[in-house]
Amino acid sequence: MDGDNNQSKASSGQTLSAESDSKVYEAIRAALAEARASVVVAVNSAMVGVYWDIGRQIAEAVGERAEYGRNLLAYLSERLTLEFGKGFTVANLRNMRQFYQIFPNRYALRSDLTWTHYRLLMRVDEPNRRQFYLTESADSGWTSRQLERQINSFYYERLLATQKENRPEIAGEISKIEPPKDTDYVLKDPYILEFLDLKENVKYSESELEQGLIDKLQEFLLELGKGFSFVARQKRITTEHGEHYYIDLVFYNYILKCFIVIDLKAGKLTYQDVGQIDFYVRLFDEKIKQVDDNPTIGLVLVTDRDDSIVKYSVLADNENLFASKYRLYLPTEEELKVELQREREIIERQIEENENCRDDQG
Repeated sequence: MDGDNNQSKASSGQTLSAESDSKVYEAIRAALAEARASVVVAVNSAMVGVYWDIGRQIAEAVGERAEYGRNLLAYLSERLTLEFGKGFTVANLRNMRQFYQIFPNRYALRSDLTWTHYRLLMRVDEPNRRQFYLTESADSGWTSRQLERQINSFYYERLLATQKENRPEIAGEISKIEPPKDTDYVLKDPYILEFLDLKENVKYSESELEQGLIDKLQEFLLELGKGFSFVARQKRITTEHGEHYYIDLVFYNYILKCFIVIDLKAGKLTYQDVGQIDFYVRLFDEKIKQVDDNPTIGLVLVTDRDDSIVKYSVLADNENLFASKYRLYLPTEEELKVELQREREIIERQIEENENCRDDQG
């Protein structure tokens, strides 16, 4: 009987200890979340403020002298990049000048909106629409992704065309379609990282399976010995409109004198996947390719449990070059497919074994 009482007391003590531990954890977690949120607000406020001021100084210095403006932007870009990092391209400095010109009253800026918000708002030409989206973003706490979706889905026009009693339903759509991200996601915003002169963590957006496949694919291409040279993983390219795209793997072939951009997908192949790699090829040719480089090659690899698909992508006017020259130095689609399937099976077994080990230890 005494043994039963002792066991009951021990069990009760463990329960109380677990509850107490959980309360301590939740309190610490809340403090960290609040501190991170404060950091995000402070960094964004400082970044938006200084970019507005940079824009003002450039606009006032240039005035109507277009030729001087081009030379000044090039000069500033070179010197600022050398001292403060890569967030000061000519295009970015031009955006800062436009920011000041569109929002000339610094005191009317909203501290809860990020630089990405303002980049999106600058693309809205009509002043009333722009002010509407600015106010709604700040008052409703929209993320930059939510704002972008609202602009692209003509939220302003749809709201005006809807009777008042039905407007709350339209206003609530965004939280379901594009749920807000946590502070960790915001802290990885490339604009914030550039402003703080911090490097991006290229692995945070890769799943365990995808990361393993990219590792093996990188090794496979380098071991072919046919001119492949590694360039980057999760290579970020930013469009003129401030949209960020990440390419899984980029190589340069010094025999063919061209870039190879690789997009890996887990699941079924869709028309969007094919269109995405074509878009990457065009974007890379526009942003990265040098004058003496040959046209960029795209490669989409879709890995699925049942089947894998490998497809090269070249723009229509480069198909003859691909067939006559590129094919001599590139692995065939079938070779890549076999390698992809083999590595997927190996990696999945390793993941399963690791999970089983963790379960056994638990």
